[in-house]
Amino acid sequence: MRRREFIAGLGGAAAWPVMGLAQPVPIVGFLSNTPPDAQGNARFVAAFRRGLRDAGYISDQNVIIDFQSTNNQPDRLDGLAKGLVEKGTAVIVTAGGNPALEAALSRTSTIPIVALIGSDTVGSGLDLSLSRPGRNLTGVNVFAVQLVPLRFQLVREVVPNAELIAFLANPSGLNAAVDGIEYAGIAKQVGQRFLILHVRSESECEAAFARLAEVRPRALVVESDPLFNELADRLIVFAHRYSVPVIYPRREFTVDGGLMSYGTDISDWVLPPLRASRFTQPIVAAFSNDRRTVRVAFLIVPPMDSSKASIP
Repeated sequence: MRRREFIAGLGGAAAWPVMGLAQPVPIVGFLSNTPPDAQGNARFVAAFRRGLRDAGYISDQNVIIDFQSTNNQPDRLDGLAKGLVEKGTAVIVTAGGNPALEAALSRTSTIPIVALIGSDTVGSGLDLSLSRPGRNLTGVNVFAVQLVPLRFQLVREVVPNAELIAFLANPSGLNAAVDGIEYAGIAKQVGQRFLILHVRSESECEAAFARLAEVRPRALVVESDPLFNELADRLIVFAHRYSVPVIYPRREFTVDGGLMSYGTDISDWVLPPLRASRFTQPIVAAFSNDRRTVRVAFLIVPPMDSSKASIP
């Protein structure tokens, strides 16, 4: 979904007032567990601001962007969502997983909600059809769970005949259980030895990579989880230090020095038209152009198969 498509639908779909002296300035609420300047959120927030600007809405001029973050205290989400509704917010954007979306949905059935979805929406209990979300809801689907087998397939092509491939997961994350099942299932299906390493916080990150140095897997697949978005710099540094080829869940990791990714490109996201009847699916595959990164991983990266840039 590109900015020009967003521009075409945003204003009218949200029923924002035509700007004039007697008209109130619309409020766009942004509800998230993490602050807007956190590493995992910063690029998405930047794209969000660009989309509004290209649609003619300039922050603090003719629109107010009200960022509400729990600072990683999810029990505050309901209160923050209630506050946005009581302010008469024109649109609510939710990021950082299902809890923010659930909080917004529980507080309004009329205010348009644009959600960043990354979990199994049925298995997680949200019971939401992404092709026909209905209600007051639209957004962007990052396919965090559905892309696990495809990342695994891609890393096996880049690192053929790998005796052992590791999977870095956050056991406290929303998708932990289903991601583990997906990963184990595809590994057993193709007869691949695998190892699942758990990281719950930044303090556990270095220990996990030290463990990798001991068992020496030929490659590592990183789970799509907000924790790892926030730890992107640390993951890339450790991957270089221990010379482990890593496939990441988002293109931003390769921009920052990671070897390869298969997933969403946050830096190019712009909100879809609020009148859209289904969630958009911005999936891209990317390899690093940094020769130093490839050299550290001891790889010759093959030409990328463009067919892997989309999923059904």
